[in-house]
Amino acid sequence: MKDVLRMAWILGVVTVLAAAVLGAVNHVAKPRIEEQRRLALEQALLSALPKADPRAIVPVYEGDEIVYYKGYAQPDTTGLVGYAFVARGAGYSSEIETLVGVDTTGQIIGLKILREVETPGLGTKIEEVRYGEKDPWFQRQFIGKRARQLAVDKDGGEIVSVTGATISSRAVTNSIRKGLEELEKRLGGFSKTAQQVSD
Repeated sequence: MKDVLRMAWILGVVTVLAAAVLGAVNHVAKPRIEEQRRLALEQALLSALPKADPRAIVPVYEGDEIVYYKGYAQPDTTGLVGYAFVARGAGYSSEIETLVGVDTTGQIIGLKILREVETPGLGTKIEEVRYGEKDPWFQRQFIGKRARQLAVDKDGGEIVSVTGATISSRAVTNSIRKGLEELEKRLGGFSKTAQQVSD
């Protein structure tokens, strides 16, 4: 009985010590992790809104939540060039987050995968840059497209799925389409040029 109590006490002490160490590591690492996320978001915003001045990309809030960004050509926030939003979709093994930039007519002008933990060698190919190319081939397909054009080839659409990773491809495509539709509702529609293009 004494041995059992002794083992339980030792196990309890080890558990408390491990929890304290993990808490301390988290306390030290959290600011660095947050800073890395902030820097990654800044870089992604520049990819999503390439014509915007880096000093003039402004978050738009609903309550405490950022729902989208506005990008301007000038640092004094004049010359609106477009909007950016984060699209989220359930992939095969993770939630995939994509930052998407559109011009004032609702046409995609840039995007960047922010986070994904998909199957290595399959789902991760949504970020693959082929030999001799500068950017990911899968993501490049979205440039110049509008919400109504966004569906993967397996669903009769124009976006070619990654071989062996249809779920990941569909997650990105459908989340971007849904995000674009939600943005359009929030804005009360895109500029008149978008209506002329869709007619």
